[in-house]
Amino acid sequence: MQLQQLRYFLAVAQTRHFTQAADLLGVGQPTLSKQIHTLERSLGGPLFDRIRGAVALTAAGEALLPLAQRMVADADAARDAVRDIVGLRRGEVRLGEPPSLCASLVPGVLQRFRAAYPGLCLVVTEGGSADLIAGLLDHHLDLALIVAAEEGVDPDLSAAPLLRESLVVASAIAGPPPTERAEMAIADLGHVPLVMFRPGYTLREVTLEACRQAGVTPHFAVEGGEMDAVLAFVEAGLGVAVVPSMVLRNRPLLRATPLAPPGLRRTIALAHRSRSVLPHAAAALRTTLLDHVATAALPGGVRRLV
Repeated sequence: MQLQQLRYFLAVAQTRHFTQAADLLGVGQPTLSKQIHTLERSLGGPLFDRIRGAVALTAAGEALLPLAQRMVADADAARDAVRDIVGLRRGEVRLGEPPSLCASLVPGVLQRFRAAYPGLCLVVTEGGSADLIAGLLDHHLDLALIVAAEEGVDPDLSAAPLLRESLVVASAIAGPPPTERAEMAIADLGHVPLVMFRPGYTLREVTLEACRQAGVTPHFAVEGGEMDAVLAFVEAGLGVAVVPSMVLRNRPLLRATPLAPPGLRRTIALAHRSRSVLPHAAAALRTTLLDHVATAALPGGVRRLV
């Protein structure tokens, strides 16, 4: 039994189709079929039922599946561990982050990491938490900063809470404040034009749910932007937006109005795959990030959890 045969077996088990599995692996179907037959002979029984073009795992195939997954994952981890012997002098580490942290927390982290490990390439991916979690599970990312959901994360991930951040109402400092009071009630969001994030954005869902619970219907002045666009639209006086307090650092054209208690908050967590060995370069970035969060000066409305 060879590791390559197990990879072929897993591809067929995933696609339930020999031709699609061969395309996925970049090999010819005859080669794939031959290797599967060789594996079946070495194990003493069929692993797949082939009935009128349909492919299904036999009982033996079902028994082999979790073992093969673990063996291939361990082999990949061993390969990566060997590569990591020189990995802190060259190589790459892949970090996912929400756009709201790109202009606040992350630049300082990357500056420290780059100074300590100049030979490593940092590959940064921006996205919503759902997309970043999918990137981790698909092995496209090593680490990701995510907005932690109340119900927790996928069981295949480990997430360490880093920060708890208040959400505030951003408005153009050149115009009138959104309220005459020091704090703005969530119900008052129904009486001001909102600049709203695109569908699928966590901040959009949080804002809409808060309005729903307060019994108000928000009015969108502009809808569909990412973080930079939303802040630019607010600066232009098109409306107000509910945003994390950290994104207003170095934004002199915007004011932050706190939300009245109980307010809205979000928790930022650092996530990685729990069942895989974290590559050395990613582990070094994780340490750098935790150290930065523990020592960096934080703006008001942000509380460190490490």
